[in-house]
Amino acid sequence: MVVGEGASAFLQRMTTNDVSQIEIGQAQYTAVCNERAGILDDCVVYRFEDRYLLIVNASNIEKDFNWFESHLADDVSLTDRSDDYSLVAVQGPRSRELLLMAADEESEISSLQFYRHCNATIGGVEVICARTGYTGELGYELYIEGEGADRVWTALSEQEVDFEVKPVGLGARDTLRMEMKYCLYGNDIDEGTNPLEANLGWITKLDNNDFIGKDALVEIKSNGVERKLVGIEINGRGIARHGYEVLANGTVVGDVTSGTHSPSLGKSIGMAYVESHCAAIGQELTINSRGRQLEATVVKTPFWKKGTSAQKV
Repeated sequence: MVVGEGASAFLQRMTTNDVSQIEIGQAQYTAVCNERAGILDDCVVYRFEDRYLLIVNASNIEKDFNWFESHLADDVSLTDRSDDYSLVAVQGPRSRELLLMAADEESEISSLQFYRHCNATIGGVEVICARTGYTGELGYELYIEGEGADRVWTALSEQEVDFEVKPVGLGARDTLRMEMKYCLYGNDIDEGTNPLEANLGWITKLDNNDFIGKDALVEIKSNGVERKLVGIEINGRGIARHGYEVLANGTVVGDVTSGTHSPSLGKSIGMAYVESHCAAIGQELTINSRGRQLEATVVKTPFWKKGTSAQKV
């Protein structure tokens, strides 16, 4: 939680996106960089009337908190509330229907737009309901303070509906986020990558705010990025795994960051950093899969183009 008179200015300094554009009840995807423009984390900033809530990657909680605290202004205070909240993600084209069945009659969920949040009651438990998520489909994330996560889970999983509701884990989430070419921290982005080469320029506002890492990014943009994160399709059988070499005409030009079999497309897909001259759509590449050569092609992303996540109500 970030509170205080200077909270907005503080977050403007600490994150790459434009915090001044976030309205009350809105969320914003952004990144946190070090002075060299290396990505310390990607996160979502939620604005409330009297505070901001940052959702960071769980593995980075301590690192992120220490980084923010080391740059803290006198008119801002931080609190790590990670252990006070639970999160239930409800994702899928009919997720709104499911939530409304378990919600109170006055719920704002029915009119909630993409990257907006509201208060709601699910299964008798008060939650923050955000229309966000890590898939390409309509979805919501429920933030539950204190006890009650089990009641929310039960209320959702036991609704009598004519469509399937079931729990899924990180493996399913990983294929879904990859079909959208959503970055995974530690695989596709980290302190050794910058937002411009990771195709996160859309959350990197170089023109209108002065954030940590901006000077380095301005220089990188001026010189031109040396490599780019691209989407690849494997032509045939085989999966491109994290760390596999990527070659063009027999020369190593990059490495794979993520790869999987896409159940929605029935194809093997992946993400890789390649030298910029090899990043054009249609570029033919070869993946070194432990000595086996996999033929691949740079394709336009997202891989899954029929997603419902941003559809207007």
